[in-house]
Amino acid sequence: MSKYRTIAAQRLAAMMKALAHPHRLRIFRRLAQCCPAASACCAMPEARRCVGELGKDLGIAASTVSHHLKELRQAGLLRMERRGQNIECWVDPQTLRALAAFFSEL
Repeated sequence: MSKYRTIAAQRLAAMMKALAHPHRLRIFRRLAQCCPAASACCAMPEARRCVGELGKDLGIAASTVSHHLKELRQAGLLRMERRGQNIECWVDPQTLRALAAFFSEL
């Protein structure tokens, strides 16, 4: 296997590991639903969510949401940016395309 394919496999494995936790999967799905067809609109302001918004209907404590967001960001699934007192999160469109390509190859 080439070095590139090995790195790609390791990156996908890290993403899958991060998504294996039910809370992280729910948070990721909530953010991904704002981003139809893995387009560049994911990074647009209307597709971004504040950290405080994400945990409201999930029944997860704010500190737990922050922990899971950190795990998703480290796995390369999310982007985060501070805007004043708020931290905005969104799904990286390139990541969605990579996941879609992986599953479409099966």
